[in-house]
Amino acid sequence: NGRNKTGICNKKKHSKKKKRTTVMRVLLINTSERIGGAAIAASRLMESLKNHGIKAKLLVRDKQTDQISVVSLDHNWRMVWKFVWERIVIWSANRFNKKNIFAVDIANTGTDITSLPEFQQADVIHLHWINQGMLSLRNIEKILASGKPVVWTMHDMWPCTGICHYARECTRYRQECHNCPFIHGGGGKRDLSYRIFRKKQNLYRNRHINFVTCSRWLEERARTSALFCGHAVTCIPNPINTNLFKPRNRQEARSRCLLPQDKKLMLFGSVKITDKRKGIDYLIESCRLLADKHPELREQLGVVVFGNQSQQLENLLPFKVYPLNFVSNEHQLVNIYNAVDIFVTPSLEENLPNTIMEAMACGIPCVGFNVGGIPEMIDHLHNGYVAQYKSSEDFANGIYWTLTEPDYPSLSEQACRKAISHYSENVVAKKYIDLYNKVTGRNA
Repeated sequence: NGRNKTGICNKKKHSKKKKRTTVMRVLLINTSERIGGAAIAASRLMESLKNHGIKAKLLVRDKQTDQISVVSLDHNWRMVWKFVWERIVIWSANRFNKKNIFAVDIANTGTDITSLPEFQQADVIHLHWINQGMLSLRNIEKILASGKPVVWTMHDMWPCTGICHYARECTRYRQECHNCPFIHGGGGKRDLSYRIFRKKQNLYRNRHINFVTCSRWLEERARTSALFCGHAVTCIPNPINTNLFKPRNRQEARSRCLLPQDKKLMLFGSVKITDKRKGIDYLIESCRLLADKHPELREQLGVVVFGNQSQQLENLLPFKVYPLNFVSNEHQLVNIYNAVDIFVTPSLEENLPNTIMEAMACGIPCVGFNVGGIPEMIDHLHNGYVAQYKSSEDFANGIYWTLTEPDYPSLSEQACRKAISHYSENVVAKKYIDLYNKVTGRNA
């Protein structure tokens, strides 16, 4: 009888030892929490992962909210000095010329995060935009050496080039970066782009990094980089909350934003309106062409602008301008998008713009240049207009066509459908969870 009791007891103990599926912990890493497209995308991904049962945290250098799942590095004078030192090195290599000083990064300074509890507890380390003093190449080396699975979402080309964020017409990254067009006086043994390219080559060699691009455009470029030889590249878009960003009553939205009810309204927005990369010169020229060719629009059309220095456009456009400051509150953004008839983005360099995604989710047709991931988002003449690259005339044609298209309601409906089917949090979160399961060896 004693043996029987022991056997029963052991059986009970054994039944308690059944394998339990532990919740996956993911640490996302980005320089900022809310400033910039990559920051917004990383924050949204964190929320969508949490909604799907993942314990996700976001580690940042610059925190802008009181969100408890966002962890910031300790700020001190050394962190400021690290950022300044990196710019000094670039400035010096550029023959003390400030031009393009933020178009490149060398990742010579950063913070070792491997001793942080958030890092040690994580099952997956998910890098995003980690430049401008967040992580150095040496810090990334320590992360890779930890043995934890690493996913790296590319929000621009920097991970697959020597030092630039967007290579533009340059294709040297396909073989070996040198004589960088962004740096004056490049070349020779001290060539900055060549040195960083070789450091990245050594960093990536024999390491398993799961690179993710937000657009097929970036995926194509990443796959041709000599740095990515032997590395997997997956394309997963950024997510958006389509329960928040969705069509709403236009009249009510205009009332909330204090905008006129009797005009057609066009929206343009950027963190910094005067940033040349965002194509402000082409927007100004397109509006002038539009007003000259269709003078009736001078009274009928208004331009809503949100972003820093938006007031500077008031005297540069032939239409009434309604300037708004930089908007970070997403509920306010939803009202702004729903208040307008069209969103325009004359940007000259883009990956997968959050602004187009946000506008489309609200049922607002968009006009943009044929560059980067924009033509993947806007289906020409179906939910918006894709203009010839750097053609102010075609951009103006796109604005006029969208505003006067008899079947505008269909454009609006198709824009919203595209956002829901391709970029909703549910769709994107599942793709990332599948990737996490794959890199950790868990069953999906």
